[in-house]
Amino acid sequence: MSAEPAPKGLNARLIKVWTTWGARFLPFADVASPELPLSRLLRLSLIQVSVGISLVLLVGTLNRVMIVELNVPASLVGLMLALPLLAAPFRALVGHRSDTHKSAMGWRRVPYIYMGTMVQFGGLAFMPFAILVLSGAQEAYDERLWLGLPTAAIAFLMVGAGVHITQTVGLALATDLTKPEQQPNVVGLMYVMLLIGSIAAALVFGWALSDFKQGRLIQVIQGCALVTVSLNFIALWRQEARIPSRLRTAPAAPDPSFSESWNLFMSRDKTLLRLIAVGLGTLAFSMSDIVLEPYGGEVLKLGVGTTTLLSALTAGGSLIGFAYASYILSLGADPFRMASLGALIGVPAYGLVIFAAGSDTPSIFTLGVLLAGLGTGLFGHGTLTATMQLAPRAQVGIAMGAWGAVQATSQGVGATIGGAIRDLTRGIDLGLGVPANADGYVLIFGLELALMLATLAAMWPLLQRDGQN
Repeated sequence: MSAEPAPKGLNARLIKVWTTWGARFLPFADVASPELPLSRLLRLSLIQVSVGISLVLLVGTLNRVMIVELNVPASLVGLMLALPLLAAPFRALVGHRSDTHKSAMGWRRVPYIYMGTMVQFGGLAFMPFAILVLSGAQEAYDERLWLGLPTAAIAFLMVGAGVHITQTVGLALATDLTKPEQQPNVVGLMYVMLLIGSIAAALVFGWALSDFKQGRLIQVIQGCALVTVSLNFIALWRQEARIPSRLRTAPAAPDPSFSESWNLFMSRDKTLLRLIAVGLGTLAFSMSDIVLEPYGGEVLKLGVGTTTLLSALTAGGSLIGFAYASYILSLGADPFRMASLGALIGVPAYGLVIFAAGSDTPSIFTLGVLLAGLGTGLFGHGTLTATMQLAPRAQVGIAMGAWGAVQATSQGVGATIGGAIRDLTRGIDLGLGVPANADGYVLIFGLELALMLATLAAMWPLLQRDGQN
């Protein structure tokens, strides 16, 4: 691959400041090498920044606004946020295709990232109008419901599908560019940038929507569309080496089919058990995703701006978790033990969130949210690093896709279950010893505690195996 031209003027000064301060203060910056400088790594990680922005918008801001300000039923909101899981199982197929793709331009990964970016942009472009039409429906026979529901569903599905594609193939591209011993730090760097994007987006969305107006909501969502597509195009500039034209036209052995690649991937030792553990843990951490902010607003009486900042708090906890996990895993620690530690931390985290319902103490709630973010970071880093390390070099895409498919599907199922429980138990006294409007929320958090224990049980055979090796 040809060298990038040297930047001049203001760009050169900005890059120098960014790389100098990044190398000094940014976790995992030491992963850079002469072949893969920090400036190039940071540009590639902008894909993760755009993913973080979109996820905060969907899971953090829109679920609160739709449920509380626009009076959309939580079960319907949960269904909307679960729609992207329809695209999630295809992450493995997308990863496989990016492993074997041969484009006329000589790229494998880049065309799929461009495709995912444009799908994501399209969904965000018309999403606010669909949401506003849907929020005006008052009765089941209201024509606004039948117009708003399918258009909002399409918008959420497009954004989710775009995120799935760009994140899966982006992580595969990052793996292609790094050496095996660098992979734990690369995972950490990519997800630190995702969290930085999440924190920044949460702060900006909280500020922009502190005085809620429907027109401002349209501006926020469409501004998000413009920012995410710009970040992804900047990230991909001169990242993937093009296959020489003589090799693109040379006869080659046929590529394995998806079913052949999938069977080979699943035949590796305890792959299914690892995916089950990923699914259980992700479900445990995500069931409260769409109800955490409404819980803060309805039960603890926190405002829109304050509850939106919960996303920043969760991301901050995850950032600490990723920093710790990356350092320990780079020393050769077992990624499954790191993931188990994350699930273990989730137990007191949701215990504190439950206790806050009866204590009327927001600080207890925020501590629980911070610990939940910490557990999420440890669990996510551990499982993804294990997946990356155990994947054959020719199957990085399908491995990333399988991990992402299980994670995204579990997140969607968790969001659906959480929203449904919140709606079905609303106004019903379950005898849990907390304020009546908190019963449904406490039931959700209690189920998450049980799932944390199930995750630890699923991880135990994986720890046993590693202890014997």
